[in-house]
Amino acid sequence: MKQKEIILPLPSPAKRYYRHGWQSWSLTAWQDVDQTLQTPKPALLHSMQHDAVYIHEKQPHGSWVGAVEMQNGNILLLGALDLDAHVFLDGDKLIGRYQSDGGEWFTAEGEEQDVFAQYAAALSDKFGKNKAIETPTVWCSWYSFYTHISEENLNQALDDLDDLPFDVFQVDDGWQRAIGDWIPNEKFPGGMDALTAQIRRTGRTPGLWLAPLLVAPSSNTYRQHPDWLLRDKNGKLVSAGFNWKEPLYALDTTHPDVLEWLSALMHQVRAWGFDYVKLDFLYAGALAGKRHNDMPREQAYRQGLATIREALGNAYFLTCGAPIIPSLGLCDGMRVGPDVAAHWASERDDLLLANFAIPSTRNAIRTTVNRLWLSPLVHTDPDVTYFASEKNTMTTEQEKLLQDLAQVCNYKATSDKPNWWTATEREKLRSFLTTAPKVERKTRYTFTIDKKEVDFSSAMELSQATLFQRLLGVFLSWAGSQPFILRTLNKLDERELKEKLTD
Repeated sequence: MKQKEIILPLPSPAKRYYRHGWQSWSLTAWQDVDQTLQTPKPALLHSMQHDAVYIHEKQPHGSWVGAVEMQNGNILLLGALDLDAHVFLDGDKLIGRYQSDGGEWFTAEGEEQDVFAQYAAALSDKFGKNKAIETPTVWCSWYSFYTHISEENLNQALDDLDDLPFDVFQVDDGWQRAIGDWIPNEKFPGGMDALTAQIRRTGRTPGLWLAPLLVAPSSNTYRQHPDWLLRDKNGKLVSAGFNWKEPLYALDTTHPDVLEWLSALMHQVRAWGFDYVKLDFLYAGALAGKRHNDMPREQAYRQGLATIREALGNAYFLTCGAPIIPSLGLCDGMRVGPDVAAHWASERDDLLLANFAIPSTRNAIRTTVNRLWLSPLVHTDPDVTYFASEKNTMTTEQEKLLQDLAQVCNYKATSDKPNWWTATEREKLRSFLTTAPKVERKTRYTFTIDKKEVDFSSAMELSQATLFQRLLGVFLSWAGSQPFILRTLNKLDERELKEKLTD
């Protein structure tokens, strides 16, 4: 039976609440019920990292599903089986609420792994699950070259990989003319089909990154099709965040011309020869706004994703920055945590900005582990691992924890520049790619990998700031919402990257 709101009394007092983030990068974690998390900063990034509709909600809450751990150790779970739903913990009860029309709800009580498995099965019946059987091993250009890729340096990377057993060579951000104009730029004079031919000569599948639901002002799409963009009730463009030194806007996936354009773009990607496709920043399709056809925002997103999926055919389809439940059944793999980084954690991000969606290895591990219940529905992508130890600031133990998570997810990728590896690191990577250990989950955060115990508890803390740190965070939040400051920081990052690439 469909209900707009459901109230579920707790049979005993709650100790912890499971808050589930809206999209790939949004915080997903167990928090103590008396723990108040600060509103993440800066505000300019709210639409990029979180569900801006609920960003100022103070009660423990989450998207589509919430659960409590009670004093007796049992878990009580309340989950939506339709879109545009939110679950709150209000004292001694769980409250589920749909934003628009009512929908179906799922409830279960018992042992943690069992109740989440039951919910996953119910979601599979409703939305479907991935069709691909195997997860590929992937080399990705992002964390070594970032946007500084070219036909020349990618061909060199292909040569340097030699016989390492990567199934996919993924071309990431930096090949396109602009965000919104998905045409190869001057750094790829031979065109994308020439690049895929080079990749296939090495026996690997060509992969490509795009962010097709975003549009930046520097693009022809922005200038030529203003009617394609999502707007608010006053006709103002809805912000999709700030990146690439520009404000970002979202395509309206209910507009018939947008759907036709998305379909044609995906057909072009396949015609170029890419059989592995990573689509990023997909949250843009589900932002709140006034659409060409009036429908709930997550339904509008799913409509656009269905068009994309159909046009991609049998390509392996990885989603990222994606609203979780509305993506199920339409993709093969899904990033289920924030981006990793060459550092474990950041005091600035965790304490001053209270933002656990900003890239860091600890943030990535925390949210990914807390979303592993999605594994029966979609291949869970934990992002890349690091093997070039001198190119990051993590300890050996922290690097190994990220590698262990990839084994748990059975989704193995790296982005190290091949000439960064020592001979020993190269062989460790080869072993990592070729082994298929037996993985067994023991508790919420502990696993055995071929009988070796792995504990991810060290990544689970949600740091709490002092009053002084909160005040300093307010200033940083202001600074982080100023485009001119962000552009300056970007220039400094670019300078540091260029020095790194010359090593």
